[in-house]
Amino acid sequence: MPRFAFLYPLSAILLWSGNVIVSKLSASAIAPGAITFYRLLLAVGLLSLFVLKGTWANRREVLRQLPRLFLLGCLAMAVYQCLSYWAAETSSATNMAVLTALAPLLTLLLSVALLRERPTLGMLFGGALSLLGVAWLVGRGQPLQLWAGGVHLGDGLMLLASLLYALYSVLLRKWAIPLPAWQSTYVQALSALAVMACVFAGLPTGSARLNATTMPLILYAGVLASVLLPFLWIQGVAAIGPSRCSIFMNLLPLLTALLAVLMLGERLHGYHLAGGGAALAGVVLAQAWRRPLGRTGGQARG
Repeated sequence: MPRFAFLYPLSAILLWSGNVIVSKLSASAIAPGAITFYRLLLAVGLLSLFVLKGTWANRREVLRQLPRLFLLGCLAMAVYQCLSYWAAETSSATNMAVLTALAPLLTLLLSVALLRERPTLGMLFGGALSLLGVAWLVGRGQPLQLWAGGVHLGDGLMLLASLLYALYSVLLRKWAIPLPAWQSTYVQALSALAVMACVFAGLPTGSARLNATTMPLILYAGVLASVLLPFLWIQGVAAIGPSRCSIFMNLLPLLTALLAVLMLGERLHGYHLAGGGAALAGVVLAQAWRRPLGRTGGQARG
């Protein structure tokens, strides 16, 4: 493993943390559908400079895989992003980051149902611990009140977004699309852009305004979060592997919380530490404890 390869996923998570802050800042400045459209438009324009030629050369395979690429793009780059921006209107940046960091655990759980992978003890106990942590977090230290008042809208939207991203990750693995990663990402972005263009066309003019407030947010989302972040993550996966890269997701809540305190004036409470810590501990447990359920000790050793 290259000596400084860890800097790839670490830098990607730093940019992801910044994107959560951008989501919060955009909540009062521009409609979720508008910033999603603009960031995709900018990202597709930039990617076209160095991916379009190769994608066109592979157009036959692209056309064969287009239905799958279209669905993947809608899940990860259209619906997920819109839900994230919508969630930012009522959820804190810290909560959003914790719920986003659940994606690796949700991916493992969905893999059991969709890929027929065998459940593990880590999934069982880690999932239970994360569920308890999330209940403590979104219930603001009083999880039993969730039965009466339900989940806060923003937290619910972010949890749904993470679930959809986990579904995207499982489908990406299940289908194993025979295209280079950048070409696959490019066609997915084009598909998402086509969908968001329809959404954008129906937005009120005032909610999609470009000005001195919204332009820096769109630039960050469209360039750093949509182009540089995936590049760093892909490089990290190539250098240290997907399993090691996924562990860096656990840093997202910590880095986002620090930025939220410094830039947004958010306050950290005890339920953030207790609930968020338990949720992330459950994710780590699920990733680390791979012993399958139902095996005896002798079978496990053999």
